[in-house]
Amino acid sequence: MALFGSLSEKLNHIFSKITKRGTLTELEIKNAMREIKLALLEADVNFMVVKDLTNKISEKCLGERVLKSLTPGQQVVKIVNEELTELMGSTNAKLQVSPKPPTIIMMCGLQGAGKTTMSGKLAKYLKKQGKKPLLVACDIYRPAAINQLKVVGKSVDTEVFDEGTIKPVKIATDAVKYALSKGYDTVILDTAGRLHVSEELMQELKDIIKAVSPTEILLTVDSMTGQDAVTVATAFNDALDITGVILTKLDGDTRGGAALSIKAVTGKPIKFCGVGEKMDDIEPFYPDRMASRILDMGDVLTLIEKAQEAVTEQEAKEMSKKFRENSFTFDDYLVQFDRLKSMGNIGDLLAMIPGGSKLKLNEAAIDDNQLKRNKAIIQSMTKEERNNPDIIKGSRKKRIADGSGTSIQEVNTLLKQFFAAKDMMKNMASNKRFGGIKLPF
Repeated sequence: MALFGSLSEKLNHIFSKITKRGTLTELEIKNAMREIKLALLEADVNFMVVKDLTNKISEKCLGERVLKSLTPGQQVVKIVNEELTELMGSTNAKLQVSPKPPTIIMMCGLQGAGKTTMSGKLAKYLKKQGKKPLLVACDIYRPAAINQLKVVGKSVDTEVFDEGTIKPVKIATDAVKYALSKGYDTVILDTAGRLHVSEELMQELKDIIKAVSPTEILLTVDSMTGQDAVTVATAFNDALDITGVILTKLDGDTRGGAALSIKAVTGKPIKFCGVGEKMDDIEPFYPDRMASRILDMGDVLTLIEKAQEAVTEQEAKEMSKKFRENSFTFDDYLVQFDRLKSMGNIGDLLAMIPGGSKLKLNEAAIDDNQLKRNKAIIQSMTKEERNNPDIIKGSRKKRIADGSGTSIQEVNTLLKQFFAAKDMMKNMASNKRFGGIKLPF
């Protein structure tokens, strides 16, 4: 499913009605704008943001650029894409780096937003960038908060600075001194949250800011809470003048209200988003890529970046050659399955391909248990069958199913997935500028 599945589906339904027309009237455009407005409101986007956005889109769509265009429907889609990108901040907002180490990043937010986990994800992300981060346990109130950060720190191989339950301001100032003495270039302060915004919470955070002057004040909000996330962001920004926002659970059943409203309401950019439960599941927030994914236009750049992390350049070249020469076998498929699994959820990856959310590959294909069953099926094949699966017919299917402890239906499903993946990757390998982006083959 595409990002913000329901919103994406509704927008694409609206566009499908106008992109098939050779001409568009003002009435047809106004009707489309009314439907777009309703889709955005149902996605829990802030009312004033929706009103301003649709007014801008309408103004541009009713101009000569669209009405006299040879492809008016596509021009409307292009304008919507441009305005969504602008709404979310236009360009990627990078983390600021202090001219004098250490860079201090203060993580703040309400309880349950995923702040502690995101602190660990950010530490791992920064380590990949060549940084040396230190995690700091400043949440002295929530039961087991310090232990949770230690578990997170261990999972990302990052030291956690901990002074128990003394005052958070003292912990923060001592941590900065410790970082300087130990050569850490980045300090990540995991501060306390509350169940709701309170003056007590804000005062503690203000005291920490005054004591250590953080380079970044990042608010972590749960994207699944929609407009509540925008309300929280507004309250924190008014009190602390935050420098940016991190959206968690963007892979979940989120309607899109937070991602599409926060920048417009607070004026502060979304800098990162959480896209899964693993510690690697953190992505810099690119407004243009996000808009494309919402409109099911793909996000090939992010897909390439994920692929480059999972596969070396030499391996990519060898695999591309196999695809082009049609010599891709079930043994190769097993290897690629494991690599694909390391890149994330198959549905999310498909949504990064233009129109990919419409592809019908079974998401269960990379589930751990299903992967074991698939391996058992492949291992029950003869070498000839692995190299030439076209020969796998009735009696062979039954023998393979019996040998792997699975069913003929599961063998059929795996064969179907194999041929679908093979065809898709062959097309991508032969099209060097797939989706307008040069692939790393």
